[in-house]
Amino acid sequence: MIFAVEEINNNPDLLPNFTLGYLAADTCLAESTTLLAAMAMVTGQEVHLANSECGSVPTVPVIVGDARTSASIVVANTLGVFDVPMVSYLASCMCLSDKRRYPLFFRTMPSDAAQAWAMAELLQLMGWTWVGLVSADDDYGRFGIQMLMEALEGTEVCVDYHEVIPKNYPKMKMQRIVETIQKSTARAVVTFLIDQDAKALFEEVVLQNVTDKQWIANEAWITYSIVSTPRNIPSLAGTIGFAMRKADIPGVGAFLTRLNPSLSSPDSDPFIKELWEALFGCSLSAAHGGTMCSGSEVIGVGESLYTDVSQPRITYNVYKAVYAIAHAIKDMLACEPGRGPFLQGRCPDVRRLQPVQIAHYLREVNFTTPLKEWMNFDENGDPPASYDIINWHVTPQGTIEFVNVGHFVSSQGSDGQFHIDMDRVVWGESNKQVPVSVCSSPCPPGTRKAVQRGRPVCCFDCLPCAEGEISNQTGSLECIRCPNRFWSSSNRTVCVRQQVDFLSYNDTMGIVLTVISAIGAALTAATFATFLYHRHTPLVRANNSEVSFMLLLSLKLCFLCSLAFIGEPVAWSCKLRHTLFGISFVLCISCLLSRTVVVLVAFRSTLPGENLMRYVGPAQQRFGISICTLLQVLICVLWLTLAPPQPAERDIVDHWGPKIILECAMGSVVGFSLVLGYIGLLACLSLLLAFLARKLPDNFNEAKLITFSMLIFCAVWVAFVPAYISSPGKYTVAVEIFAILASSYGLLFCIFAPKCFIILLRPEKNTKKQLMAR
Repeated sequence: MIFAVEEINNNPDLLPNFTLGYLAADTCLAESTTLLAAMAMVTGQEVHLANSECGSVPTVPVIVGDARTSASIVVANTLGVFDVPMVSYLASCMCLSDKRRYPLFFRTMPSDAAQAWAMAELLQLMGWTWVGLVSADDDYGRFGIQMLMEALEGTEVCVDYHEVIPKNYPKMKMQRIVETIQKSTARAVVTFLIDQDAKALFEEVVLQNVTDKQWIANEAWITYSIVSTPRNIPSLAGTIGFAMRKADIPGVGAFLTRLNPSLSSPDSDPFIKELWEALFGCSLSAAHGGTMCSGSEVIGVGESLYTDVSQPRITYNVYKAVYAIAHAIKDMLACEPGRGPFLQGRCPDVRRLQPVQIAHYLREVNFTTPLKEWMNFDENGDPPASYDIINWHVTPQGTIEFVNVGHFVSSQGSDGQFHIDMDRVVWGESNKQVPVSVCSSPCPPGTRKAVQRGRPVCCFDCLPCAEGEISNQTGSLECIRCPNRFWSSSNRTVCVRQQVDFLSYNDTMGIVLTVISAIGAALTAATFATFLYHRHTPLVRANNSEVSFMLLLSLKLCFLCSLAFIGEPVAWSCKLRHTLFGISFVLCISCLLSRTVVVLVAFRSTLPGENLMRYVGPAQQRFGISICTLLQVLICVLWLTLAPPQPAERDIVDHWGPKIILECAMGSVVGFSLVLGYIGLLACLSLLLAFLARKLPDNFNEAKLITFSMLIFCAVWVAFVPAYISSPGKYTVAVEIFAILASSYGLLFCIFAPKCFIILLRPEKNTKKQLMAR
C-alpha cells in the first residue's frame, strides 16, 4: 500500500498538485482490534500519528481492507453508519455483494461466486462427478460452499460428503474428518478453506498417509508456501486450484530492498522495526534481549514469505485498491462546477474529502492499471473476475513449483471465461493421466443409465438397451428407438437396416418347392397325355374321360398356383395366389365329388325300372361342377372387391436376428375363411360319399381311390392349420405351399397312379371283360 501511494504521489499525470496520505494499523487477526482500528481512523481518534505534517490527526475518508471476510463484515456493518466506504483486497464472500446490507463496500478481490462457478466448470471438464467438500467454519467457507452447490445444480456432479473444519482444530474431530475423506470413493476433494485451516487439515492428512486424493484448492491457500512443503508432497502433489491473478509489479522488489531501520527511526514507521526483527531474528532494542541487529543487514528479495515477490497476488489486489481510490479522486478533481453529480450540480470539496462523495466516484471508476489491466466495479462493488489456474509440480530438487496452466476471466472483451492447457497439467508427482472420481463408471455405448434407488443421480447401473433401441454415446440417459426398417445391432450401438425376408426363387427352400411343383405339373401333364392317347380304351371311357381331363387340368392348376406364393409379395401376386388356389382346389374337389356321386348312384340304383343314371349324366355332371366352382368364384370376387389381400410388412425377431417379413395380409379374415371353409366342406362331403361307396362290387372300384385321396387331402389341411400359425416368417408361406403340393400329389397318385399302371404296364387288363369281372 505504501509503495502504491508513493508511486501515485510521484506520478505528475495522475494527481497533480495533490498528495495522498495514509494511516496503517495492524488488525492482529481479530475482529475486535480490526473494528477498533477502523473506528479510530474514521473518527480521528488515532492515538499515535508519527512524522505527520497535518498538524492534527485527520479523519480517514476511505479504508483499504480488511483481508478477512468476517472482519470485513463487522467493519462494513459499523462504518455504514458513518457512510465510510471500504475497499477490501482479499475478502471474497458472496454475502458482501449484497448492496442492501453493504452499500459502501468495494473490493478488488473477485466474489466467491465467480470462483465457485470456475470450480464447477473444472469438475465437469475433468469428469469428476463424485466429489467431497471441505470448508472452513466461517462465512468464507459457508458462503463459498453454498455458491459451489448452486453452481453444480443441473450438472452431473454429486457430493459424497461435506466436512467442516472447526476453528480450534480438535484432534479427534480432525482425525474423523480425514478418515471420512480417506474412506470415501470420491477421489476429488474440493476445499473452501483459509490458509490456517488448510495447514491444520493437511497436517492430519499427512499423518494418516492419505495419498490418493486429488485436491482442488481455493485461492486462499493454493499459493500458500507453508502448505506446499516437501513433507506434504506425497499427499498434495498435483493439486490444482484457482489463485488471484499474478502480476509482476515493477519496482516492488527494489522498494523492499531499500527498507532499513537505520534510515528512519522506529517511531516514524513501526512496521519496519517489526519486519526487520522478524526477518533476521534479532532485536533493534536492547530492552527486548536476544541478539542485537547491526542495522547493516540486507533484505534479499525472495528469501522469506514477507519479501517473496515471485507470487504477487494479494499484493496486486492491494495495489489495485489504492489505484482505484486515486482514480476516484482524479475524477473528483476533474469535476466542472455547475455540472457536478451532487445537489444543484455541485462538485465535491477536494480540500475536505467526504466519504460519501468518494463512494460515489468509486462506483464510477473505470481505468487501466499501470500493468495494462482494465479495472472497474460493478453494481455490487465487485471487480471483474480474474483467476490463474495453478497446478503443483514437483521439481527435481523436491520442492513444489506453482505452475500456471490456465486462466478464468469474466472481464469485458475476453474471448472465453475458462481455459486450461491440459498438456501442462500434472496429476500427482508425475502422472499425466486425469484421475477418475466417479460413483459409477460411465455407461458404455449400447447401455443406458438407471439410477440406484436412494442414492444420488451420479450412482447408477448400466442397463443394456432393449431390442430395436440403441445408445451410441457414453453415459446415455435413454436409448433411442431405431427408425422404421432399421434394427439395433447386436451390441446395441448402431441401427442397421433390417433384413427383408420373403420366400424367393433364390432361396434353397424356394428352389426345392419350385422343382417339386414343376415335377407335379409335369406328371399331371404326362398323365393327361396318357389318358388322351388312350381315350378309346375301356378304362378311360369307363371313368368318364371328360371329367378325368377336367380333374387333371385342375390338378395342374393346383401345382402351378403354388408358384404364385414364391417371390416378393406385390399387389397382383397377393390377389392371384389365394384366388387361384381357392378356385383350382374347388374345381378339383368338385370333379371328385361328381365322380363319387356317379359311382354311388350307379350301384345304388337296384330297383326294376329305376333309371337314376339319367340324373347324373355328362351334362348334369358338367352343370354340377360349374355350379360348385362358380360359387367359389363368387366368394373370391367379393373378397377381392371388399377387402383384397395386400402386401404387408411384419417385424419378427428369431435366433438369426430381427427381420422384416414381406407377406400378403389377408385383407379380410372372413373372406379367407370362406374360401378355405368351402373347400373343406366339399372335401368332407366327397370323403363321406366315397366312404359310403368304398365296398361297392366291381373289379375296379374308384370310390376306394377317392376315399384314400380325400383322407390324405383332409389330413394335410388339418395339419396345415397349427403348422401355419406357428411357423415364423417366410416359413409360413412354405407351409402353405407344402400343403398345396402334398394334397395335390395325394390326389394325383391315389386316383391316377393305379390307372396309369394298368394302361401302361398291364394293357391286358384294360378290357371291358376285365373291368366287368368280379
